[in-house]
Amino acid sequence: MARKSSASQPTMQLNVVEPQPQPQPARTGRSKKVRLIVALVVLVLITGGGVAWALWPKSKAAPAAASPLHVVPGTVQAAVLTPDEVSKTVGTTVIAGPVVNQPPAALKADPSSCAVAVGPATASGYTKGWTVFLSTTYEDSAGAGDYTVTQTVGVYGSADQASSMFGKLTDGVKNCPSATRTDPKQSPVKWKYTVGKTTADTLAWSAAQDAGGGWACYRQAELKGKDVVQVAICESGDGKAAAGKVADQFAARVSG
Repeated sequence: MARKSSASQPTMQLNVVEPQPQPQPARTGRSKKVRLIVALVVLVLITGGGVAWALWPKSKAAPAAASPLHVVPGTVQAAVLTPDEVSKTVGTTVIAGPVVNQPPAALKADPSSCAVAVGPATASGYTKGWTVFLSTTYEDSAGAGDYTVTQTVGVYGSADQASSMFGKLTDGVKNCPSATRTDPKQSPVKWKYTVGKTTADTLAWSAAQDAGGGWACYRQAELKGKDVVQVAICESGDGKAAAGKVADQFAARVSG
């Protein structure tokens, strides 16, 4: 920030003239005028000095610390693990990223029957009937997207609705061993899906990118009452165990 310089005061030049003999009354009047001028100059200097002092840049106070966001207990926001909590669980530092409050549009898949597997956290996976939706993504501290952790939860009007949605999600993933989808750069990318743990309320699977240098997303979905939670950890490594840990902690916090 450029510092503001104070304005320079004008310099008063006095032309000294040899006094001429004048009658006393005139000399006395001139003396009063001189004293008046001097007094005015002093007053201006004092006043100007006060203004200059008032306008002198004050030292900038330290900014007040940002107040932490207030999260109401019992809400879906309160159930989401914080970046610090996720970092401790997965063993690598992550920072907050995008947050959405409704399922993104369904992704195009080839074959079309693999729409759920291609986009399990989109409108294909979270079908209509949800009352509250939240999805938040954390990424590596460098912000390069080399490591991401996504937590998603959909709250349905009843446990039966949530169970139906979870069943469709399970079937959609299990019946799709591989599929091709279009990435953000409009390039077709092939993925291979491998299902792991499957129970009435838990589904774990992975999506490995074909010719992606080991890049894969490890996912786990859990059904708890009216809530369906999902966790996805994407990395060039094995994130299966970490995804399961985050999903279990996340599901334990939702109200159900």
